[in-house]
Amino acid sequence: MGQALELWTFLAILPGLVAFGTKILPSEYRRILSTWSKSLVSYFTPYAFVEVPEFYGAGGNEIYDYVQTYLSSSTAIAAHHVSLCRPKNATYNTFALADNESIHEEFMGAQISWTHHVSHRQAGSNPINWRGLPAPEDEKRTYTLKIRKEVRSRVLEPYVEHVIATAKNFKDRTRDRLLYTNVRNNGGYNKRMWESVPFKHPSTFDTLAMSPELKTEIKADLLDFTKGEQFYHRAGKAWKRGYLLYGPPGTGKSSMIAAIANYLQYDVYDVELTEVASNSELRKLLIQTTNRSVIVIEDIDCSLDLSERKKAAFQKHTSETKRPEAAPAPPAMKRTGAEDETCRVTLSGLLNFTDGLWSCCGSERIIIFTTNHIEKLDGALLRSGRMDMHIHMSWCTFPAFQILAYNNLGLETHALFPEVEKAIFDKAITPADVSELLLKKKRDSTAALEGLIQVLLQETQLVSELPAAVNFQQQEKYDTVSVTADGSPLAADESGAVEDSKANAENLKACLQQQQQHYCSKLII
Repeated sequence: MGQALELWTFLAILPGLVAFGTKILPSEYRRILSTWSKSLVSYFTPYAFVEVPEFYGAGGNEIYDYVQTYLSSSTAIAAHHVSLCRPKNATYNTFALADNESIHEEFMGAQISWTHHVSHRQAGSNPINWRGLPAPEDEKRTYTLKIRKEVRSRVLEPYVEHVIATAKNFKDRTRDRLLYTNVRNNGGYNKRMWESVPFKHPSTFDTLAMSPELKTEIKADLLDFTKGEQFYHRAGKAWKRGYLLYGPPGTGKSSMIAAIANYLQYDVYDVELTEVASNSELRKLLIQTTNRSVIVIEDIDCSLDLSERKKAAFQKHTSETKRPEAAPAPPAMKRTGAEDETCRVTLSGLLNFTDGLWSCCGSERIIIFTTNHIEKLDGALLRSGRMDMHIHMSWCTFPAFQILAYNNLGLETHALFPEVEKAIFDKAITPADVSELLLKKKRDSTAALEGLIQVLLQETQLVSELPAAVNFQQQEKYDTVSVTADGSPLAADESGAVEDSKANAENLKACLQQQQQHYCSKLII
């Protein structure tokens, strides 16, 4: 008994001896003394300690999120000192252990405790962020689990599974889906590259103004995707799916994204490419996205210049045809150093983001690109495996108008509906424009419909009169048809195959016009 008391006394004063020794010994001996003291304490202590850091490697630590949710669900409420927060527009309160606060619980007859540690950057060492302002103080957060050594092998693994299962169940019952946007990393401890707000967009497939047949096909495809884990595993594919939404502005591309997220109950990650400094940072963004999420890049043709190969093909074609009457192409504008520093994401980096090795770092994710000009995109972005489905968000049709009439005016039918059906056929008017016209006189539904009919008959252009939006990827099928910088076909040279070239171009144009005239958008799988 006396020897045990002496041992515990020695262990109690050991930290003081080490602290005293580190002040008088040289640096190499201080490191040896520190390592030796830690080993000695670890050997004699009856407890094992398991650290769960917030970040692991280049990405976040999923176990940390589970532990935080688990402690917030029940045990953290019983702690003496907790942090209480509620994000704006959130539904539920969130509890978290304060710094150096501990809680205790029993599992399978074993006593387990959790302690939350927060390490702060030293005062005065904060970096300057990308806006030129002092960055907020970085924090390194870690949960430490303490358990007795003799029960660790029996209890630890079942306890971790219990924590994960409880956290998942709690998230399913209380979680607010989130809308994330990427932010530039300021270096230091804080590796968070996403900021989030609760996702409260009201759009659903019921309120979406588009063909009912197309909505049914999209919903069926989404359900097949969510149930396809075994198929993707058996086929050796990453469990992801790509959607390309293209069409004129105002046709509901953003509403479609929100409807997909609401239908699947997924979080949304909105990637702003102009805020991404490099391809490696783009990969880090992908790593920190969660499973069961929608990753969105809107207006991809405007975010970056992703058509280098198309321009190279055009320049090669013009040099080979040697047409002296053609005006020389204007020299490409050279990017300034500031622009290069702002965004250095390349087409190759974006392709790897969607379908490279790093794209498999996660599962059950949907990647959505939107564009108003599909002809500006490089063909490599459009192929299956990257963008598996191309969804044409077309002009407003009568079925889409019926949905808008119900959404804005509460009308399921009206005496003027047949006139609207005749007037809206083959008209180049977007659902957004129709909705705005209806809202102008929402208190008088008859006046609203009459105003819409007047605009359709007098001011709206016919779809068949619009120039065909030539898709560069489709034109690659024709050896004698090329495109200019604005997407219009080049005339063939006089050396041969003139008639074949014109016929191919006219056939392509007629085909695209026929697609535009059809009131039901086509779904390309």
